[in-house]
Amino acid sequence: MSLRDFKTRLKIKTEAEDVYAALTNPFTIELWSGYKAQMSTEVNSEFSLWDGDIVGMNLDFETNKMVQQQWYFGDQEEPSIVTIKIFDDKKGVQIELNHTNIPADEYDDICEGWTEYYLGAIKEFFEQD
Repeated sequence: MSLRDFKTRLKIKTEAEDVYAALTNPFTIELWSGYKAQMSTEVNSEFSLWDGDIVGMNLDFETNKMVQQQWYFGDQEEPSIVTIKIFDDKKGVQIELNHTNIPADEYDDICEGWTEYYLGAIKEFFEQD
């Protein structure tokens, strides 16, 4: 199975605490995504987003700075790791996303999902006027 990596950066006009909550608090996730979420900041806890379309395990957290998860893709042997880092910026925060070992046949959908429906939706949620 061919695997690919995706990396991107995004600026959002909000506070690091807000972005961290949007990534880790199930109630905040539901507000920006519109779907029920199962999420915990407990290491090795499983999570589910978008009614189970995204599932995996929480690997590591650094409050207001970093979230690391393993995303499940069927019986894939190589773990698909998502690392999201949050940095303070002059006018808000920058998010750096690194998603490794994405199955090649899912790559385009995953990239679109990150830019449009995940990070894009969080940016829109915090920057709406």
